[in-house]
Amino acid sequence: MKKTLLATLTTLTLLTLAACSSSEKTPESYSSTTPEASSEKVATGTRETINFGILPAESALPIIIAHEQGFFTEEGTNVSIKSFSSPNDRNVAIQAKTIDGTISDVMTEATFKKNGIDMTITSGILEDFKILASPQSNITEMKQLADKKVTLVPNFILEYIMDVFATEDDFTYQIVEIPSFSARSEALMTGEVDAAVYTEPQASMLAAQGAVILGGSKEAGIKGGTIQFTDQLLTERPQDVAAFYRAYNKAIDYMNAHKASEYTDTLSKYQFPDAMSNYLDSQEADYPYADAVTQEQFDKIIAWSKGKGMIDEAYTYEELTDFGYLK
Repeated sequence: MKKTLLATLTTLTLLTLAACSSSEKTPESYSSTTPEASSEKVATGTRETINFGILPAESALPIIIAHEQGFFTEEGTNVSIKSFSSPNDRNVAIQAKTIDGTISDVMTEATFKKNGIDMTITSGILEDFKILASPQSNITEMKQLADKKVTLVPNFILEYIMDVFATEDDFTYQIVEIPSFSARSEALMTGEVDAAVYTEPQASMLAAQGAVILGGSKEAGIKGGTIQFTDQLLTERPQDVAAFYRAYNKAIDYMNAHKASEYTDTLSKYQFPDAMSNYLDSQEADYPYADAVTQEQFDKIIAWSKGKGMIDEAYTYEELTDFGYLK
């Protein structure tokens, strides 16, 4: 469908983004220091630790808030947050079995299955990926990206979303693969590439600097991001996963009841910039509770993944998902 252009771009000066550092950065860990919960609440979980991996994006917010507000402790479990700056770093941690759960996507779970890594999708996530045109490109419509250079991370949800838009507007494009967030941003803002795919808060930050938003996954109804846990954790401590989601939904209640400006200090602790607060406060609709990835979305992503040669077989909804922990 498209040509892949691998760019080294060694001459770029890295653009400092407060939310994102180099992919070689050692993951940061944040352990709970909240007060002990009542014995009644503690009985709902084992109080053993879940090591959970996040990326610097909107999808991590309910988990961060649940941790900082003590909701995990209230529900009888403990979550240690491991922060990664790139999906590849996160995947290395999964393969090394240093995390029990993570934010990810359907195609990654399918490749895990192919490679013998036993994990299961237990919910979708909050997400809004934006397609941004370079300020120098003079591009204002999605269809103008025909045959243009787009920087993204191949084989993840970013490429899938770009492909959905390209299919709908009947055009092909070139992928420019640049390793780090900051280098991709520099390439976009200087016109080395014509467009990029980013989630929040990076999308709002770049738009504030002049990048043009051409479309977004939330508006288009595209959802493929996930939360998943190891099968070992789901088998041995299902009560902790159920407690995780009760706390997650408490965090959603908190987000809907408070302006993001009221918990800016919490976000800055996890290296989110002010653009994240501004983005959150601009949302008109309430945030939804954790919910399932629909089978329709799942099947489309699996078909896409198989078509790209990422997997050898079309895994079924039942093979890779279990949304019973949301009840």
